[in-house]
Amino acid sequence: MDKSMIIGMVAGAAAVTAIGGVAGYKVLHPEPKFAEVVNVHAVKEKIRTPHQVCKDEAVTHRAPVKDENRIAGTAIGAVLGGVLGNQVGGGTGKTVATVAGAAAGGYAGNRVQQNMQNSDQRTEIKTRCKTEYESHEKTLGYDVTYRLGDKQGTVRMDHNPGQRIPVENGQLILTPPVTSAPA
Repeated sequence: MDKSMIIGMVAGAAAVTAIGGVAGYKVLHPEPKFAEVVNVHAVKEKIRTPHQVCKDEAVTHRAPVKDENRIAGTAIGAVLGGVLGNQVGGGTGKTVATVAGAAAGGYAGNRVQQNMQNSDQRTEIKTRCKTEYESHEKTLGYDVTYRLGDKQGTVRMDHNPGQRIPVENGQLILTPPVTSAPA
């Protein structure tokens, strides 16, 4: 036999033995189809959503005053007081009573107009709004601790995988299983 033929037969036998050994290993130690889920922790974010809350309120305020110095009340009071004072007494007493009546009437008219202005109020309905916040939680994903064979790891997933994660060619399948819609 020639030397190259012997080398070829030895190489071929070695290759067959190696392939058979790997195949035998895979038969004796099959690749796991699932990773065992050890822990699942939901990762959440708190979200505050603003919204307007409005309500109608009665607002009362003093009506605008046209005669700040109360001249009309003073004048009307003075005239009425003078007329009443003129009815009292006679001679110079009548004149004094008229002047005193006009002074007292002017003062009284001023105060009456002031009280009327202070009690003249307007009420209107105003809408008052304020911002309030509503809080809720949004799940961002799930931190999943798993065991695959004798190794343990952690991965973030967009869904809760349940008790196990499918494995294909030694890699975790992280997408959720597709469910068909009922017919």
